[in-house]
Amino acid sequence: MRIGNASGFYGDRFSAWREMLEGGDLDVLTGDYLAELTMLILGRDRGKDPALGYAKTFLRQLDGCLATALDRGVTLVTNAGGVNPAGLASAVRELAGRLGREVRVAFVDGDDVRTHAAVPRNALTANAYLGAFGIAECIRAGADVVVTGRVTDASLVIGPAIARFGWTRDDLDALAGATVAGHIVECGAQATGGNFPFFTELPDRARRPGFPIAEIEADGSSVITKHPGTGGAVTVETVTAQLLYEVDSPAYLGPDVVAHLDSVRLDDVGPDRVKVSGVRGSPPPPTVKVGVTTLGGFRNSVTFVLCGLSIEDKADLIREQLTGAVGKDGLEFRLARTDHADPTDTESGSALLHVHLKDADPKRAGRAFSAAAVELALASYPGCTMLGPPGDAAPYGVFEAVAVPQQDVPHTAVLADGTRVTVTPPSKTTTARKPYGGPQPTTAPWEPTALRPLGTVAGARSGDKGADANLGVWARNDAGYEWLRGFLTVDRVKALLPEAATIPVERYDLPNLRAVNFVLSGLLGAGGVAASTRFDPQAKALGELLRARLVEIPVRLL
Repeated sequence: MRIGNASGFYGDRFSAWREMLEGGDLDVLTGDYLAELTMLILGRDRGKDPALGYAKTFLRQLDGCLATALDRGVTLVTNAGGVNPAGLASAVRELAGRLGREVRVAFVDGDDVRTHAAVPRNALTANAYLGAFGIAECIRAGADVVVTGRVTDASLVIGPAIARFGWTRDDLDALAGATVAGHIVECGAQATGGNFPFFTELPDRARRPGFPIAEIEADGSSVITKHPGTGGAVTVETVTAQLLYEVDSPAYLGPDVVAHLDSVRLDDVGPDRVKVSGVRGSPPPPTVKVGVTTLGGFRNSVTFVLCGLSIEDKADLIREQLTGAVGKDGLEFRLARTDHADPTDTESGSALLHVHLKDADPKRAGRAFSAAAVELALASYPGCTMLGPPGDAAPYGVFEAVAVPQQDVPHTAVLADGTRVTVTPPSKTTTARKPYGGPQPTTAPWEPTALRPLGTVAGARSGDKGADANLGVWARNDAGYEWLRGFLTVDRVKALLPEAATIPVERYDLPNLRAVNFVLSGLLGAGGVAASTRFDPQAKALGELLRARLVEIPVRLL
């Protein structure tokens, strides 16, 4: 079956649903809208109006293509329901009525577990990452549109495959294969050349890449492709890049199956066609991940421009003045040395001092902080200026993950006719993670080297996992991997990325992908993305930073 994807996040290309439906044959079209920060945003929407809490953009997108989907017999599956899937399902029915079309809309319920004992009482949202069997129940009963709340991203693909091929919870390898396919296509164009480190090699690189399609077989294997004539490319490397995105251990945990990423095999089987096979699965854990968001307080920010000489002294003066004005609690200062010696213009001669304040009191983080910063305009360092004046304080959220027993989550499929079907949790589970068993780093014998950016011979993809960051690095050929796995140790990563020097870093090897993956625990700070004041709060650029570092690379690889 052919399962396409038309959205990788809330705000992705608006026209993608129409493009995918009109671009070629599909059985199912999915759309992923949810991330940790998105749940916080939707939770605040629900707090203002109980009828909201879903991705409203999806309705506007559907307005232009629902008829096409119905006419072509394409089933639509989306997690745009956010924290109110029932509300979005009702809104889709209303939209169909205005369009004069009959549509069977089902939804998946039960992920909201705010009342569970393991969840903090002050939680704004608490949603379990449900599996795929509820989606499968909805499709089996004839749904045209299936709306979910928080399910795993891959479940949007696994569910339709379960419905088509009749898989049970015992078909672990097939479920694992579909999990990998779902992970590859879940982020949209990132699998078809978007955000690709070797983007200069892509054909017609300025053209918007097409969205991905997974052609899934009954055994769970798949071919990743895209519609003919669309931009971008599907290659072993573009697929590898997405496979390494936001993962940790090779044992990729899900509520239905553990997919072992070190068993994945990728093969080029034609233009823009990559076969994914060999994926092994094992029983899922007895618990399910629950993403919890709470309101952490209020924050404000301002960036001072420090130009010319005595940059460090100018930054110290601002620190002293602002600390004296508002107190040190919650203040953060980060100096970015973007200045150059002997500059010929103001921008090239300037460093940036980023100042953040977090506080439970909106007045201190708001008016008090803003006034203190603005009052320095004529009373601080020479050349004092800001990128822009600070505004009022804004609320920020904190994300944490807790584990809840699978049997405590009331996973329910609400069919198009209103029938509620309880999804039974898996009876076979395991708490054991696959032990690390990759090749150990070795020291290569001396050979001629040249100082070059690591990215000359390696690609990378990075992202956020709560407070942690993941950093996947792959070599472009076998010889490069033999060098990379010996060179890029945990200690080397800490040396190349000084901000990681004092935090726990784990390395996992994925020989089939010629890759190594690092998990940098706590890099993004407590509270995750929503609370982070890091310059790159989601670690999206961490891989490119590593690739830019100069290292000694064997001449034979250049």
